Order: sequence, then structure tokens, then C-alpha cells
Amino acid sequence: MIVPRLTIATTATAVPMGAQAYQRHVASRARDALDALANPGEHWRVRETVARSLRSPLPGTLRLPMGWLRGASPRARAAVGRVAYAGGGLVHRMDLELPPAPREVVTLHDVVAWRWADESAPVAAAAQELRRAAAVVCVSAFTASEAVELLGLEDPVVVPNGVEDRYFGAQPLASAALAALGVDGPFVLTAGGASGRKNLAALAEAWPRVHASRPDVTLVLAGPPHPRRTELFSGLPGVRLVGRVSDDVLPGLYAAASVVVVPSLVEGFGLPALEGMATGVPVVASDRSSLPEVVGDGGLLVEPTGTALADGVLDVLAGGSDVETMAARGLERARGFTWEASARGHAAVWRAAAG
Repeated sequence: MIVPRLTIATTATAVPMGAQAYQRHVASRARDALDALANPGEHWRVRETVARSLRSPLPGTLRLPMGWLRGASPRARAAVGRVAYAGGGLVHRMDLELPPAPREVVTLHDVVAWRWADESAPVAAAAQELRRAAAVVCVSAFTASEAVELLGLEDPVVVPNGVEDRYFGAQPLASAALAALGVDGPFVLTAGGASGRKNLAALAEAWPRVHASRPDVTLVLAGPPHPRRTELFSGLPGVRLVGRVSDDVLPGLYAAASVVVVPSLVEGFGLPALEGMATGVPVVASDRSSLPEVVGDGGLLVEPTGTALADGVLDVLAGGSDVETMAARGLERARGFTWEASARGHAAVWRAAAG
């Protein structure tokens, strides 16, 4: 019997975000996906390694000097990796801050750390380590092309993310729950971060025009508190900043929206657009970066300017059969982005990398 080994390496995080959802969904499906592709007599052993810093109170399987590792030399990081993953076989490293393994697959969600000054600085050795990996998984063709151009990677493998089943058929939040968030009546929703690439400045430019035409509609912004978001929108009429919304509430918030808008200049994948499509809500998204790959003809793609965003949102708010048909296409398109399909794509990469 052939018993190849796979170690999935992640980091413990107090506030899980999109990257942590990716890790959870792929790791939980890894064994089944590998079994589905296995040859007779091939039985994979899969283990998960969760690293945390030396003083972290978070649960995990090993402790590492995470702060030191960010700036350590490639040689020093490699030495730590040899100890951390000893006996683990092929390692899939899902966080660039983790030390590299002797033979590994690495996930690259985006290259914004190298492109945008207001994002976290890249790990010093990350680009070199990515070039040495047996395989690099990118979540979109856009990210893959950026990795080739900026980091010098060769042949990264594109494996798209999925969307959670709970978004399909999600029931809109009840009026009482919306009222608790300060939302009353129809609303436009945007969810996510507030860094420069999220292009909230263009949405802030667009909103006064939308509100002037549709004063009955509120703009709801969901996401962790951020001074940029507050500065841009606190003085605008018809705006509600609801902060970070819990995972169990988020599908219902999407489903209750009249429009989901994703104005980003750069997304590694674009999960908020996919989540909006999965709930059957019309989506207006920027025609930049990976968003056209995800949205396709299932949403309205516009230039990421204040004028174009305002036009797009007003067109969708006007409703009609064209908007209903677009939303139906979006829902059907979203059904193709499953975590099961993503896990199968990862399993094919693991088997190829393991030889």
C-alpha cells in the first residue's frame, strides 16, 4: 500500500476572515478529495498543523516565533520549517508568514502586500520561497498573472474559492434584526475591508447622487471599524456603518439587500460578489482584477469610478425583467463555485506535487 502524507499548515487567528474560511473549507474536505482521486492501493494520511506565536492564548499544535519569522532570512526560515514539519511529508502552507517546508505547496491569495502601501508589508523571504515551491495555488487567474509578472513565478495553478451553502436560499433578515442595525427600508450593501484597493472613495463619491435620486434607499457598509471608512461616509446622508457582522447574520443581511456593490480596484478573488450572487441579489461590481472572472454575466460590471458606480446602482434599483434575469444568472453562476470543487482542484495539485 502507498501511504503518502500531507500536512496542511495554517496559523491561529483571533478574528477569522476570508483566508481562514478558505483554510477551513479546504482542510475539512482534503481527505475525501484525495480519496476520490486515489489509485488502487493509495491511501493518504492528512494532518493539520496550526501555528501560533510563542505567547498566544489561541489553540494550536505548535508555537513559533511569528514576529521574528516575518523578517528572518530564507535560510533561517527554512531551518525552522524543517523542524516544524518533521515527518509531515508534503506540506501545504496556507500562510506566507509560516516557515517553508522542504517540499511544499503554497497558497497565494493576492499580491496586494507588494502593490499597496497601506496593506501589511510582505514577508521578506516570501517571493523567493514561492519561486522554490513545488506548486503555488492562486485563487484566480488574475492573481496568477500578477504572481508571474511581479514575483517571477512559473506556472502557478488556478483553483478558485467556493461559496458556503448557507448563502443559497438564505432568508432576508427580519425587520426587527435590521432595525437593530439601524437599517429601515431598502438598502444597498457593501461588505469587506476599507484599505485603499477597496475603492470606498469612489463609492462615497457615487452615493450622494444615488441618494438624491432614491432618498428611500440606505447605503449599509459592513466591515471591521476603520478610520478611512468612517471619514469617507460619516457625513453623508442615508448611510449606516454597521461594523463587523457575525457570520451567522451575514447571509441574511446579503439576502435582504436590494443591491450588493463591490467597488474594489483589486481583489484576489472577490468573495463578497460571489456571496451576493449566491443569495440571488443583483450585484454591481468593478470591472477590474479578478471580479470579472467571478461575476461573469451574473452581475453588472462597471468602471470603478464614482459616476459609473452611481449609474450602475441606480440602474439596478430601477428593477425590471433585465435585472431579475441578471440576478438569476448570478445565482446559477454561483452554484458552480463550490468548496467541493475547490478541494478536488487542490487534491490534484497535491498528488502532482507529491509525485
